[in-house]
Amino acid sequence: MAKDRSDPLSRVTFRCKVCQCNFEAEPERVEACPELEHHPFAYFGRCPHCGAEAETAHWYLNLIKGWSKATGPTTPEGVAATSANLVGHPTPEESKRTRFNAMKHGLSARTATYFPSKPDGYDFCRGCDVDRGYCAEQPACVKKTELFMLHHAAFDQRNPKHLMGIYADLQASIFAVLQQILQTIVADGVKITTPEWYTDKETGKTVIAEYKDEQGNRRILTEINAHPLFKPLGDLLSKTGLTLSDMGMTTKVIEAESEEMGQLSAARADKDSLLDFGRRQTEALEKLHGVIERARLEKGRDAVLIEYQENNGG
Repeated sequence: MAKDRSDPLSRVTFRCKVCQCNFEAEPERVEACPELEHHPFAYFGRCPHCGAEAETAHWYLNLIKGWSKATGPTTPEGVAATSANLVGHPTPEESKRTRFNAMKHGLSARTATYFPSKPDGYDFCRGCDVDRGYCAEQPACVKKTELFMLHHAAFDQRNPKHLMGIYADLQASIFAVLQQILQTIVADGVKITTPEWYTDKETGKTVIAEYKDEQGNRRILTEINAHPLFKPLGDLLSKTGLTLSDMGMTTKVIEAESEEMGQLSAARADKDSLLDFGRRQTEALEKLHGVIERARLEKGRDAVLIEYQENNGG
C-alpha cells in the first residue's frame, strides 16, 4: 500500500542554481502546488554557501514521486525483512557489472556509435534471436552491446575471465569449421584429378587431351593435385594456435599448473627440497650460539673498550 504523501515534509534535499551545490535542510518556505498530484507542495530553502534561495532538487522530486507509488511493506516486520534482504548487496561482483549499465541502457550508449539499433538492418540480424520489437526500442544492437560491455569490463578490471565464454564459443566455432573442412576432404579424397585439355586452333573447340596405349586403349591425360582445402586448413591451424600445447591442454602443462603454491616440483632434481632447506636453517641457528660467544670474548679483550670503561666509570 502506497504511503500517504498529503502532508508537507520536514526535511528536503535542495539544489542551489547559483553555486551548484546540494544540501539537505528544513524548508524555509512551503507553497501549495496542486499540479503535483503525487505530492502537492513546493519547497524552498536558503543555501548555506551563497545565501541564495534554492528549490527542491529535481531528482529528489522524482524520489518523492516514486515513494508515492511504492507498494512495499509497511509493517515493522516487513520493513525489517526487506532491509535484511539488502544486507551485503551490492556485492563486489554486482558492482563490477552494474557500473556498465549506463553503457547498455543510456541514450548515449557508446555501442550506438558503431551499431545503432536497426532490426534486420545488418547482415548478422538474420541469425539473431532477439525480439525485433524489443531491439527497436534500444539505443544500440543488443548483441553488440553485450560484447562491448564484456570487453570493457575485462579491460577495466584487467580480468580476462569475463571473456572466457566468448572465446570458448569462438574456439568451438573454429573447430566446427575445421571439422567441416576435414569431412569435405575425406569425402572428396586427398587428391583431385582433372583432365588435361587444350583449344583446337582450327575449330576453336575445347579438346580433351588423350592418347592410345600399346594395347590400343584410349587413355586421357590427367593432372593430379592435392585437395585445395589443405592450404586453408593449415593456415587456420597455424594462425589460430589450436594445438593442445598452445591452449594449455597437454598433460605436462596441466600437471605443472596443478602443483600447489609453496611446493617444489619433484621433477626438478637441481632444486633443493624443503627438508634440505630446513636442515640448513637449523645448522645455521646452532652455529649462531658459538658466534655470539666468540664476540663476547673479543669484547672482553678489547683494550680501547676497557680503557674507555675505566675512565667513564663503566
